[in-house]
Amino acid sequence: MEDLSRRKLLGLLGMAPVAGGILGAAGVGVAKTHKKVAATSQEQAEYNQARESVRQRFLPNVPLFTQDGKRVRFYDDLIKNKIVTLNVFYGNCEGVCPAITANLVKVQKLLGPRVGRDIFMYSMTLKPEEDDVKALKMYQEMHGIGPGWTLLTGKPDDCELLRRSLGFTYPNKLIDKDKSQHIGNVRYGNEPLMLWAACPGMAHASWIVESISWIVRDDKA
Repeated sequence: MEDLSRRKLLGLLGMAPVAGGILGAAGVGVAKTHKKVAATSQEQAEYNQARESVRQRFLPNVPLFTQDGKRVRFYDDLIKNKIVTLNVFYGNCEGVCPAITANLVKVQKLLGPRVGRDIFMYSMTLKPEEDDVKALKMYQEMHGIGPGWTLLTGKPDDCELLRRSLGFTYPNKLIDKDKSQHIGNVRYGNEPLMLWAACPGMAHASWIVESISWIVRDDKA
């Protein structure tokens, strides 16, 4: 098999359905968000409209609870105006969850103090009926998850809406219903720029950090 560069590998594997969907919804507004200040009121209006369209379609403002028992709104409190990573898991998973979590702990360590300051990490349970606040706190401590990485639970219907909106789904409905076969991707995005992509959760930690850095640099360009 041909050896792929890190950039090519992430490019081939990273653009998950949510990435294409969000970029498609944003349309021409995506390019305009690269300007820190819109040149005209019309451009500003187009940007605002595109951003709101993305929010309504892909980023539902559902209520959730963190591992510390804090009630939050998904968009307003966690996503708006932030650079974020997103993945799904559940506490009693014997499949990919522990390995992906361990890999993301490496990512968090490589990002260092930027986590919780410039970049925010979120993991949402797929089994909110089992993973209450206490279970999430135990998971955090068990896996050495540090500050700036928030675990999330909520009502089953809200968590399911969020899972589907973010694109953590399979086209095959039978596979999609089986939580043990859930998608192991990590979404990452720059919300104000409407830039979203994804990469495999088991990609080398330094590759994940590098891919995130591209959208961070865009934000500061």
